[in-house]
Amino acid sequence: MAEFVTPAEAARLITEGASLMVGGFMGCGTGHRVIAELARLGTGGLTLICNDASKPGGPDGSDFYGVAKLIHNRQVKKLIASHVGLNPEVAQLMNEGAIEVTLIPQGSMAEMIRAGGAGLGGVLTPTGLGTIVEDAAHVHSVVEVDGRKYLLERSLRADFAVICGYYVDKAGNVWYKGTTRNFNPVMAMAADVVIAETEHVVEIGAIEPENVVTQGILVNYVAFDGGAL
Repeated sequence: MAEFVTPAEAARLITEGASLMVGGFMGCGTGHRVIAELARLGTGGLTLICNDASKPGGPDGSDFYGVAKLIHNRQVKKLIASHVGLNPEVAQLMNEGAIEVTLIPQGSMAEMIRAGGAGLGGVLTPTGLGTIVEDAAHVHSVVEVDGRKYLLERSLRADFAVICGYYVDKAGNVWYKGTTRNFNPVMAMAADVVIAETEHVVEIGAIEPENVVTQGILVNYVAFDGGAL
């Protein structure tokens, strides 16, 4: 059963040099409290796997929103994402040689993470075929199936994942609200240690079984700072 910790305690679990998946789309569905604590700790050398690099100036009034805090603090040595254009610091750090960036189309990245969680070796896709993508590190080879060529892209896994659910019950089962679901469910299956942040802890059974999206067996820690359970 998942262990309940504070966001600060959760952030201390993430080790220097670790690979880290973070759910969210421009911060929507991101575990902001855990990420803020990780930024405060300054844990560095991270390989960050997320949809995007978020942005400066978040709706919460922060100077740097979500994972943008980690990038601003130069805690990320490698970023694997789908787009980074709304965070100008990524280009700046790339030009300085301070960060390595791998851009992967969103659908391909989601499938690579899903494959990692399912124990598959990779994903076949025609996206990027005949381009410089063929030489990218995440591409294993070009293969032909039934007369058609595909890129065989390696699956993605991480040491840690920080996901964010709207309701989490006391067994660690997670329900997501609306589009906050995005990358969170597949990332919860593709990391060795999964931290689920939430604002709302409910009793076991409060989430109907058919509405559980991420099962508690996948969640190692629940990050909650709402007081006594």
